[in-house]
Amino acid sequence: MAKTDGEVVIKKYANRRLYNTGTSTYVTLEDLATMVKKGEDFVVQDAKSGEDITHSVLTQIIFEQESKTGNTLLPISFLRQLISYYGDQMQMVVPTFLEHSMKTFADQQTQMREHMSRAFGDTPLTKNLQVPMQLMEEQVRRNTDMFRQAMQMFSPFGTPGQPAGGEAKKSPDAKDLDELKEQLRALQTRLDSLGS
Repeated sequence: MAKTDGEVVIKKYANRRLYNTGTSTYVTLEDLATMVKKGEDFVVQDAKSGEDITHSVLTQIIFEQESKTGNTLLPISFLRQLISYYGDQMQMVVPTFLEHSMKTFADQQTQMREHMSRAFGDTPLTKNLQVPMQLMEEQVRRNTDMFRQAMQMFSPFGTPGQPAGGEAKKSPDAKDLDELKEQLRALQTRLDSLGS
């Protein structure tokens, strides 16, 4: 079956070759990166087991893009901070926050293109968006501040790497878990309202 709910199925074989069942051709990671940039949905499955391995293949594409060009999108400080959340109580919040931030960023990028097109007309400058770096930097600052505020909502457990109140961390009991769940619900509600 070539498609599942509008998604093209890419099969990954043991020899690491990727096969696009929608076009019946072998593809490369670069081809998949192009599909992502065009907004084409696809899912990558292990050809033998049928397991969904889309996450690991997309991560591999990011790794290749980062190492292939001198222009990295992921600063070292961001990578270190991201790694520090693995195994941390914040791990379950980070994916939702990052997804929301990227959607907001994409929406604002579209708005910025529209504003520049209205102000300067349809020129290579407005299509490239290399010039308005101050606007991008300001958006990054706002997203970082929003992330910090979201992390501070979990002050009963301290910030990552710091125990609450300067004490050693204790394993949470049932009451603490209930409070954490309630704080997560409040955080999700707040994140949803920020996106509106």
